[in-house]
Amino acid sequence: MIQTQTHLNVADNSGARELMCIRIIGASNRRYAHIGDVVVAVIKEAVPHTSLQRSEVIRAVIVRTCKELKRDNGMIIKYDDNAAVVIDKEGNPKGTRVFGAIARELRQLNFTKIVSLAPEVL
Repeated sequence: MIQTQTHLNVADNSGARELMCIRIIGASNRRYAHIGDVVVAVIKEAVPHTSLQRSEVIRAVIVRTCKELKRDNGMIIKYDDNAAVVIDKEGNPKGTRVFGAIARELRQLNFTKIVSLAPEVL
């Protein structure tokens, strides 16, 4: 579960290294975000000399959470970190590579480009 003020690792090569969630896109009073939800975040740490700078406000999609995800068949998936992929307004990833495993549920949520860039889909 991701809420406001949660720090997230960045799972792509867009130039950001760490994000902080400041808003969850969807309903006006949503408290938590899960895998596949879009959040508004601020960049807390960035790679020098890249297009994304520190304290820039961006959109990102959640790809991994420490809170377990229960599927309909009874399988439970739990990751070691909270991670997100930086996206643009259309939902396309800004980076060209995605690091680490991501959940299969992103395919049903129309993030197929992120799924195709990932090395492992669980």
